[in-house]
Amino acid sequence: MIAAPREAAYYRQRRMDMVRTQIEARGVKHPAVLRAMRTVPRHEFVSTRLRDEAYEDHPLPIGYGQTISQPYIVAVMTELLDPSPEDVVLEVGTGSGYQAAVLAQVVRQVYSLEIIEGLAAAARERLARLGYHNLEVKHGDGYYGWPEHAPYDGIIVTAAASHIPPPLLQQLKPGGRMVIPVGPPMLVQSLVVVRKESDGTIRQQEIMSVRFVPLVKGTGKQR
Repeated sequence: MIAAPREAAYYRQRRMDMVRTQIEARGVKHPAVLRAMRTVPRHEFVSTRLRDEAYEDHPLPIGYGQTISQPYIVAVMTELLDPSPEDVVLEVGTGSGYQAAVLAQVVRQVYSLEIIEGLAAAARERLARLGYHNLEVKHGDGYYGWPEHAPYDGIIVTAAASHIPPPLLQQLKPGGRMVIPVGPPMLVQSLVVVRKESDGTIRQQEIMSVRFVPLVKGTGKQR
């Protein structure tokens, strides 16, 4: 359903305020990331009853025990990828599809994996309805990545892993970056930027403390 003009203007102003007070004010500077955060209608990625909270600075439940991350964290993780317009990016943990939509605004192609079949199906329908055509959602185990489209210029993991999955390191292009929360489930984790040098050397940098739902690892490599 297309929002009525007054409603659309209301949410657009909420997005402008969100970017100004929650994101720019806290140091995010990447122009394309800021543009994407001003453009993607976050209220479309939460349930109708939560739409009034869509542009507030906190995560929201999306079902299946999962959440949509707070806007600031989405912006920071996207900026930490240092994305370029021709990049191909893998996302592990589609969730509602919001992070994928933000990425689709700043890179050429996004591939997104979601292990919970109901979330994958809902995100695929939502993203298609909203007109995001440069991304593909697949129901599968993100721990093992999506080797058919590798190597990737960037990888974003939107759930906390106890360690950095080796298959994702293998699928990261030399010169590429991965942004991933690492640490114990349901406790404070570290947001880590992983850089793969041109010679294959892996370098890690801890950026900040975060709290994400745990990365779910299935029993099979792909579904």
